[in-house]
Amino acid sequence: MPDLSTSCGADQQARLEEDDPLRHKGQRAAPSATDPSLHFSVRPLGRVTTTIIIVFAFVYLGMILGGLPFFQLDRTGIALLGAIALLATGDVSLEEAGRSIHAPTLILLFAFMVISAQLRLGGFYTFVTRRIAALPVTPPLLLGALIAVVGALSAVFSNDIICLAMAPVLMDACLARRLDPVPYLLALACAANIGSALTLIGNPQIMLIGESLHLSFGAYLREAALPVLLGLGVTWGLIVFQFHGRWDCPDSLLTARTDLERREESHVHFDRWQTMKGLTVAAILVVVFLATPWPRELAALAGAGLLLLSRRLHSRHMLGLVDWELLVLFVGLFVVNRAFQQTGLMAEAVRALADAGIDLQHPGLLFVTTFLLGNIVSNVPGVMLLLPLATHPMAGTLLALASTLAGNLLIVGSIANIIVVDAAERRGLRIDWRRHARVGVPVTLATLAITAAYLWLRLT
Repeated sequence: MPDLSTSCGADQQARLEEDDPLRHKGQRAAPSATDPSLHFSVRPLGRVTTTIIIVFAFVYLGMILGGLPFFQLDRTGIALLGAIALLATGDVSLEEAGRSIHAPTLILLFAFMVISAQLRLGGFYTFVTRRIAALPVTPPLLLGALIAVVGALSAVFSNDIICLAMAPVLMDACLARRLDPVPYLLALACAANIGSALTLIGNPQIMLIGESLHLSFGAYLREAALPVLLGLGVTWGLIVFQFHGRWDCPDSLLTARTDLERREESHVHFDRWQTMKGLTVAAILVVVFLATPWPRELAALAGAGLLLLSRRLHSRHMLGLVDWELLVLFVGLFVVNRAFQQTGLMAEAVRALADAGIDLQHPGLLFVTTFLLGNIVSNVPGVMLLLPLATHPMAGTLLALASTLAGNLLIVGSIANIIVVDAAERRGLRIDWRRHARVGVPVTLATLAITAAYLWLRLT
């Protein structure tokens, strides 16, 4: 990674390391933009740079479009193909590709996928959803209970997994109570995204930020708590305001005859022992993250290993629920992004913009850029592009909050949104982009405004 902050000398960097409230005591110092362990030597412009630019443009065009015309490729396939192209042409060696992959992030992701798989197979998410839906309360209070529980679960377990497991059960439960599923499904997606910003293990891009910058789990939790909690409250208020007096399920949805696919998670039997195993491991890990300097990825991997050692749940079933495509997406983007960074073009572009008065390392501009990139290329690719700019002590918190909250704007802004919309469509309910935007846009603008105000106060 090229030097993106040449004006920051050794003394200034030392002050940043000393003053950064998110640095984990007992761990190695967070890498700066000048850390040689994070970059390769910059190659001269020429054939290699041209090839890398073409591949980089190809990959990020695919990130924007979600695929490529005339080809059966999704974002994961495009990222993998880009990495293969760089390796096959010799522009990136196998050794360089290996060094470009950030193993701690992948290990942490994998470990929590295994923990979430344990809870899914134990029927935990189905049990929780049905218990919420059975509460004898009014529709607005039911919505509040759903948002609170989903926000809490998403802070520890992946927001995508929460939506995947809960959305089908939630819709069936709403129909059973003759309630309109739309406000509850939209609340599920919004709360899962917002709640996942509370900790450094809530979603993939935050795991990447936390592991790359070596942020302190406890310090980040303290910084994110207020914006996230206020954001969940505002989400409840906005949805209640929009659906006030319109909670009843439409007759057309109740009487529609559908033989649509029912997800397996809707009928998973609740296994108290397997659920308690998963929850106990998760709780121990959170304590470890808060109280010890043990690397998060290694602690989480140990917990996942304990869960795989089971006499009742076969490892084949556990590993079958791991999102291998997401892990491959990370690998491909690591290789492509690092290859592009070593050309020096990104550093030159950042310096040119700074000379023109547009300093992307400035917290305000970084916040806006994170929001825009998250909705153009998706949050994980956007964060990977912006990590070299995270030189400010609060940049990690800013990147994590802005990239996550931006995901509620449009359906395509977050995998969690897509999962919820797909689950509804399989049951005969279509939530198009306009219907989602009526909730997603005000929720996004309100939560980002709260976060921006909080960060501004912290920085001043």
